[in-house]
Amino acid sequence: MDVAKAKKPSSFKPTPRNMLLGLIVVICVLAYFAISNGGTVSVDRENIIVESVQQGDLEVIIEGYGTLTSDKQQLITSFSPATVKEIVLKPGAQVSSNSVIVRLENPELVLQVENAQQELIQVQANLRQLKLNNQREILNESANLAEITARFDTAALKLIAEKKLVKQGIVSQLTFQQSALDEKQLKQRITILKQRIAQLKLVHNESVNIQLERVKQQQGRLNIAESRLDKLTVRAGFDGVLQRLSVELGQSLAAGQEVALIGSVTDLIALIRVPQSQAQLITIGKTAIIDTRRDKIEGTVSRIDPVVDNNTVEVEISLPASLPASARPQLSVDGVIIADTLQNVRYIKRPAGAKSNTNVSLYKINSQENAISQELRFGVQAGQFIQILSGAAAGEEFIISDLSNLQATNHLISIN
Repeated sequence: MDVAKAKKPSSFKPTPRNMLLGLIVVICVLAYFAISNGGTVSVDRENIIVESVQQGDLEVIIEGYGTLTSDKQQLITSFSPATVKEIVLKPGAQVSSNSVIVRLENPELVLQVENAQQELIQVQANLRQLKLNNQREILNESANLAEITARFDTAALKLIAEKKLVKQGIVSQLTFQQSALDEKQLKQRITILKQRIAQLKLVHNESVNIQLERVKQQQGRLNIAESRLDKLTVRAGFDGVLQRLSVELGQSLAAGQEVALIGSVTDLIALIRVPQSQAQLITIGKTAIIDTRRDKIEGTVSRIDPVVDNNTVEVEISLPASLPASARPQLSVDGVIIADTLQNVRYIKRPAGAKSNTNVSLYKINSQENAISQELRFGVQAGQFIQILSGAAAGEEFIISDLSNLQATNHLISIN
């Protein structure tokens, strides 16, 4: 026979006090787990980058990018209005001083040359005519001189003869005096004619010189016209490479309009853009290394542009005269400028987002395979490294990966 057992009454009574105590216990447990989980976040070793603090000499290098460019450049422009008739060379072509790049055309210049040639022929003909006229005048005056001289000689002989006869009474004294006067007058005329011929020669020489000047002036006008016509055949001007061609076939050009840009091949410089924040560390004369991706060229800082463009500053690097074959104009290159050398300092590979002269918290790895957040004071940035002023000793290891999302809430992390 079954016997019914009565239920024992429960000792727990859901009083308000007991419910409050239970709620507090639950909250404490949840808070404990929350705090425990918040202080022991785990990261995988393969997902972080760990670097050791080093001590020694540190070269302060500033990295930049830029291009090689010709130290000597020549901009060729149109000397006069013209039309592009023929394009002989295109950008990238090696040129010598006489290499023809473009041929232009201007019919007016051809007409100017022809007119100048005709005018030169005319003034040259005038010069020949002037010389002939001068020669004719000199011949006329010389003929007059010869005639007077002959008459003078005759008069002189007559005077000598009459001088003997006048003593004998054969010739009268009046006749003798008349002969003497004729001889004297002829002698004076000879002197005057000689002076006249001498002066006439001077006048002729001056007139010829004046006409020669006119010929010279017209020859100069012809040379200018021919030079302008010759400039329609555009030449490079010196040995180098055609870097830019600014015209098209059939294009009409105005005087002074750009045609081409020629740059030297051997005389090259590097124009490197560096961050504005680091440009203040660079001074003239500092050593720089230019990387062409095939060769490395050592150069020297020769100029620092004072203008800031897009938070960068342009630095000019002078290069040696002898350059490798990989160096050519307009080649994109990387540059490293050695701004300074810090003696016996502590440094570490630059963490993500770290900047010069700032305080940054990094996780330092300890012997228990966990890492604790520690504040470091950084100094000068040197390429991929950065100087440590305080907060770390040589040999200590720090996580340089970006863990800023954990540092706000987790002072300690564990490493798997």
